[in-house]
Amino acid sequence: MKKLITAIGLMSGTSSDGIDASIIKSNGEDTLNLIGDFFFPYEEKIRFKIRRLKEKINKPLDLEINKIEIIDLEKQITILHSQATNLLIERLKVNKSEVNLVGMHGHTIFHSFLNKQTKQLGDGNFLSKLVGLNVIYDFRENDLKNDGHGAPLVPVFHKLLQKKLKIKTPVVFVNIGGISNLTYLNKDDEMISFDSGPGNFLIDKLLQLKSNNKKQFDENGKIAFKGQIDKTILDSFLNNPYYESSPPKSLDVNDFNLSSVRGLSLEDSITTLSELTSQTIVDSLNFFPQLPQEIILCGGGRQNKYIHERIKKKSNISTIKIDDYKMKGDFIESQAFAYLAIRSFLRKPISFPKTTGVLKPSTGGKLIEFK
Repeated sequence: MKKLITAIGLMSGTSSDGIDASIIKSNGEDTLNLIGDFFFPYEEKIRFKIRRLKEKINKPLDLEINKIEIIDLEKQITILHSQATNLLIERLKVNKSEVNLVGMHGHTIFHSFLNKQTKQLGDGNFLSKLVGLNVIYDFRENDLKNDGHGAPLVPVFHKLLQKKLKIKTPVVFVNIGGISNLTYLNKDDEMISFDSGPGNFLIDKLLQLKSNNKKQFDENGKIAFKGQIDKTILDSFLNNPYYESSPPKSLDVNDFNLSSVRGLSLEDSITTLSELTSQTIVDSLNFFPQLPQEIILCGGGRQNKYIHERIKKKSNISTIKIDDYKMKGDFIESQAFAYLAIRSFLRKPISFPKTTGVLKPSTGGKLIEFK
């Protein structure tokens, strides 16, 4: 057996609610031992700062215009990542000397395939000094440089889970984060992935706006069940040529706006946006060689019962949560970035022509060695 590497994965998602942290052991290929996970919540002040900065950055020039604010917030977020790392090690009673790597995704504030530019808040050099460990970060840039979309990066981990959990193929993993993305796997080890459309981001943002931040998300899809779908507005969203374009393809939350639904009632706007997420996921199944035997939901949106039920009904395919395979659904991405850190360290590819559109299988992630 090849040597197992112990890695910590850190993920700060679009919801800006905090940091998911996981420890795994893997050889970077077919072995996966899950050691444990921990959620480190952001204080409201940090959540607000992240969202306010994200609102200001819609094009590459905005990164320069807001440089001072970016540097300041990046420092704060890196310190919080160090605290999350130390708490994870402490709570799981792991010997720090046995941890080989920390994989930090950081918090995305800008991502554009067209501009070949991506920015995740998180300073790998600073984190390495703070925690006293090797750090791998900036996972997406190398893919963009090689003509890839820089996303999605988790498919190779989905492939490992399919093998580990002995899931029958063809199968589709659906990660419903800020943006939704799908990973298709079949018996020939074919792996196809792309962003299908919005995930939670539009729903969360509208709810935050209409509730003056009293509500952060539609818990269990309760609000969506109360409203009516505005078919005219839904169709206007669906008329976006993105949905007809062939993969590989990717999206950023900045590719959408809420102007068309703001005049609706809270319930109707949330229902319409939830239907948009569900419909675009189901429509995306048509890009795969075969329909899957099963759809497995991951990400925060897997808990939205409205979206779950609509995907199941519209697709007429068995649709379950990753939790049904005795996995901790909230930590799939942090586990994935621990795995991607190990693969990056071993110089193994983390992105592929049929997952990001990269010219050839590509490594990614920059290594900062603690000295």
